[in-house]
Amino acid sequence: MRVLVVEDEPGILEPVLAALRREHYHALGARSLQEAWRVLEEGEPEVVILDVMLPEGEEAGFTFAQALRWAGYRGGILFLTGRDALEERVRGLDLGGDDYLVKPFHLEELLARVRALLRREAGFKTSLLQRGPLTVDLANRRVDWGGREVLLSPKEFALLELLVLQPERVFSREELLERLFPGAGTEAVLRVYVQRLRRKLAPWVVERVPGGYRLGRP
Repeated sequence: MRVLVVEDEPGILEPVLAALRREHYHALGARSLQEAWRVLEEGEPEVVILDVMLPEGEEAGFTFAQALRWAGYRGGILFLTGRDALEERVRGLDLGGDDYLVKPFHLEELLARVRALLRREAGFKTSLLQRGPLTVDLANRRVDWGGREVLLSPKEFALLELLVLQPERVFSREELLERLFPGAGTEAVLRVYVQRLRRKLAPWVVERVPGGYRLGRP
């Protein structure tokens, strides 16, 4: 899952990106609106974490959120701000925001709010994704096979989650490595996790096709 963090303070941006990546999100950072628009040209994120005060102005984040909504963006927007006035919160929500987190904040709370926004985007359709005997509960990070729970490691679940959220999409090996093992993975490592999922679930679950992998069909 792609998450864009727009924050000009390195002391906030870098820890947030690191925390998101530890949870296996494809986290991208921007320190200005110009950088943010450039990142958006490469692909739309599921969630935007957006500082209200940016180099472009004290309320640049609000303006950016409004522009995103006008452009048709339907993902989650989480505002970060040092201002806690009720009027500020109401304004941010009225301009297209979904949630509001006041600085300073705990990374655990930010991650929980990101999960909630992702559940809304994928999970308000349903938090249970199914294919044949496979059921993936995104909200509770649980996998069932024919009604029986199957325990997966965090990396195994992250791989399966990517596949079930976009079941018709082919993920290249390079993209899976970047999302699951940023800067530290190899094709051999990826093959290990593919084989683990096939062994714990069924051989058809992860289908190898020209160009990479996708969710298979029973």
